Amino acid sequence: MSAGGSRPGTAARVATKVKVLAGARIARPYRPSTLVRLVRTVSEWGTGPAGGFASLAVRDPDTIGIVDELGELTWRELHRRSNALARGLAERGVGEGDSVAVMCRNHRGFVEATIAIAKLGAHIVYLNTSFAGPQLVDVLEREQPSLIVLDQEFSALLAGAPEVPRVLGWTDGAPDGDTIEQLATSYDEADLHPPTRHSRIVILTSGTTGTPKGAPRKEAGIDAAVSLLSRMPIRARERTHIAAPLFHTWGYAHLALSMLLGSTMVLRRTFDPAEALRVVEEERCESLVVIPVMLQRILALDEASLGAADLSRLRVVASSGSALPATLATAWMDRFGDNLYNIYGSTEVAYASVATPEDLRADPTSAGRPPYGTVVRILDAEGNAVPDGETGRIFVGNQLLFEGYTGGGSKEVVEGLMSSGDLGRFDQDGRLHVEGRDDDMIVSGGENVFPQEVENCLVHHPAVQDVAAVGVHDEAFGTRLRAFVVPCAEVTEDELKEHVRTHLARYKVPREILFLDALPRNATGKILRRDLARWDA
Repeated sequence: MSAGGSRPGTAARVATKVKVLAGARIARPYRPSTLVRLVRTVSEWGTGPAGGFASLAVRDPDTIGIVDELGELTWRELHRRSNALARGLAERGVGEGDSVAVMCRNHRGFVEATIAIAKLGAHIVYLNTSFAGPQLVDVLEREQPSLIVLDQEFSALLAGAPEVPRVLGWTDGAPDGDTIEQLATSYDEADLHPPTRHSRIVILTSGTTGTPKGAPRKEAGIDAAVSLLSRMPIRARERTHIAAPLFHTWGYAHLALSMLLGSTMVLRRTFDPAEALRVVEEERCESLVVIPVMLQRILALDEASLGAADLSRLRVVASSGSALPATLATAWMDRFGDNLYNIYGSTEVAYASVATPEDLRADPTSAGRPPYGTVVRILDAEGNAVPDGETGRIFVGNQLLFEGYTGGGSKEVVEGLMSSGDLGRFDQDGRLHVEGRDDDMIVSGGENVFPQEVENCLVHHPAVQDVAAVGVHDEAFGTRLRAFVVPCAEVTEDELKEHVRTHLARYKVPREILFLDALPRNATGKILRRDLARWDA
């Protein structure tokens, strides 16, 4: 087997699934009548949000499924409320094959809308809560939803958007239209008839380099869960605080995982580092789902806040969505123990590799190894495999590849493997290293420079808290490297340049380093490099 993994035979796949699912404590005895209802539910409704959450109402009806600012909901209550909501949405024109846009923060309304839309056989388009008005209008014009579910705070952004029915997911004051709460408590909550087609989920790309694209997926099935669980020890019927945005691939992955595991989802609409620690402790969470910048903000709390936090129950901190700085990984584990798991992937290929605490201790710059059912290859410009240790384009094969963008086009595919859009290499121990976007590499004075390599160097300076490097136009060199640094102590531009010069080749030293109070990021923590590239120095 190469460093990138290979697809095992049928017997080996079955054995691995059984072992992983047993380790996650999913299997348990049920009454024959319950088993019959479970089989019927999944066969009629599928393994997506409609069938997954309906099966929980059969398996564990009285178990708490959601905890948010409004209180608790059991799986039975969630099932019945989503039935009623589905009827309310149907009365407002939503039918099979339609698209419904959802622009909600992390709360019960997001989950209820997802389930209700899926029960109607409609497609779900998740909108980024950090979209600006023009971005939002562009996406809505392309996706053509028949209805929009949104939190009241985003209503003003719809000026200029197509006129379609709207339902409020969360209200901050007097509602100015229909609300999820109103519909979920006003319509018949009896079971619905299954649609003739299953819904699909459309997750948008981050839009950091252009207009966000829609990346649709069909129901993932059990293999998706087994893939993550093969490298990350989350167990059934535990409590998880999903702090990462639910509208993004990583947050949604754990919403979907809860359908199989029956995990209680602890949600808060917005992220606050001190509140996150309190929630994990008071809600007795065994796992925490984050994006890297959230870890950074937690560790930036004062010593009294960090020292008072009791995270002894927390076994898994699952981080993904953007690059995890090596210094951040080490700092987190030194403070809270070896519970950090870093997942590398993209909206298009889902997850490609998982770095366990053991991987991060051995090499905190690595993205770990491919999980079950995933093949990763490093290819050159002609599509040929490169030797381990050499940099090339990352290609991924699994059961979670997206179907092509809703506006047309797709990622490059070579022999069934899809490009992640990144460059990387495998080291001698079989760990993947991601070196940046394949379109981020710049040629300065005839030399190839990977900005992420320079970022990794700068972030190791004790006076640097955060950093980003981008290529900008240069009359003499064609392109030059400019670095943006968020300092945490007194430091000069010359000192940082000398630090890079000491550790990397001279041509990789940034031509200029600008100091900022914070880097521009979107709601999923990705750095807005497009904004930095046109920064007026």
